[in-house]
Amino acid sequence: MDPFYAHGRNHLFVPGPTNIPEEVIRAMNRNNENHRSPVIPALTKTLLVDIKKIFKTTSGIPFLIPTTGTGAWESALTNTCSPRDRIVSFLIGQFSHLWIEQQKQLNFNVDVVESEWGQGADLDILASKIASDKTHTIKAICIVHNETTTGVTNDLTKVRKILDEFNHPALIIVDAVSSIGALDFRMDEWGVDVVVTSSQKALSLPTGMGIVCAGPKAIEASKSAKSVRGFFDWNGYLKCYKSETYWPYTPSIQLLYGLRAALDLIFEEGYENVILRHNRLAKATRLAVEAWGLKNCCQKEEWYSASVTAVVVPPNIDSGEIVNRAWKKYNLSLGVGLNKVARKVFRIGHIGHLNELQLLGCLAGVEMTLKDVGYPVKLGSGVAAACAYLQNNTPIIPSRI
Repeated sequence: MDPFYAHGRNHLFVPGPTNIPEEVIRAMNRNNENHRSPVIPALTKTLLVDIKKIFKTTSGIPFLIPTTGTGAWESALTNTCSPRDRIVSFLIGQFSHLWIEQQKQLNFNVDVVESEWGQGADLDILASKIASDKTHTIKAICIVHNETTTGVTNDLTKVRKILDEFNHPALIIVDAVSSIGALDFRMDEWGVDVVVTSSQKALSLPTGMGIVCAGPKAIEASKSAKSVRGFFDWNGYLKCYKSETYWPYTPSIQLLYGLRAALDLIFEEGYENVILRHNRLAKATRLAVEAWGLKNCCQKEEWYSASVTAVVVPPNIDSGEIVNRAWKKYNLSLGVGLNKVARKVFRIGHIGHLNELQLLGCLAGVEMTLKDVGYPVKLGSGVAAACAYLQNNTPIIPSRI
């Protein structure tokens, strides 16, 4: 028996890990099998073809690595850069901070551009650095597409425009861990060279698969990169791709079947519909926050995230108490504030396998919790605001038209 048993279902509204669809759970409910048999290579081949569709790339090469997003970060960096290479990296929240720390540990020369938490990457500073880098000492730009600490999304098209304006060859390496499968992402169109994501976010799988997609420039860079790499070396994968065995080591068989089911669900709904659904749920959440009289941690509409909303609480309230009370009393899991925004914000994840009524249940739980901790919320205010928007903007389910 679960030592923290509660009746009903846990309402999981953190920005990852996310709810796992029943279809995915059933697909993964299988015994181990020989990954050297014809079955797993055949399955992997379909995954490598279809995963490119959610990155919106025809030229990128994907790698399905048994790791977390942190491992995917390391794979992206060590395969494309050499020790002491200069990297421009944007610090806008906890996860960009952790990535920067990894870059330093890997002995790169990290040029950090820091913004106030709640703001996006300062691309004016990037433009200045690129303009003055006449000898092309900057080898890569590392940027988090969607920073879940603060609910901020960066405009990647502007990064590519800056590099193109000055004809600069730096690679664009993007953390899209909480955006691939939830936000619009166009690897080829936006000129992104390496993208990393992981299984437990919008793909709605268990943790354990880091996914890297490398474009032609990144693959070429990997041939001369001097960073030490072993487990994360793309070359081992590329050799296996050529021989159509696909795996340089044993993969997670169950996660491969889970990924197949997850992609099938995305394509059945329609990828563009998936993105629209995330935008719709995010807008409804922001309207609820506004109705409660609270503020969004993200400071400008242009940066609003479609996968998470970070809510700022009044100074007299500890956001950690909101998260604890919601879990203890209502079986509702919300995201805590991290690092600089610890105890100042709580986070509502609206990412992955969710629908409108699930979100409304979460918002009702948040309202009751706010009342419990002494915030003078009018019960039903946020739910009503979200309901009004969703009722007018939710389409008929495509399969039921």
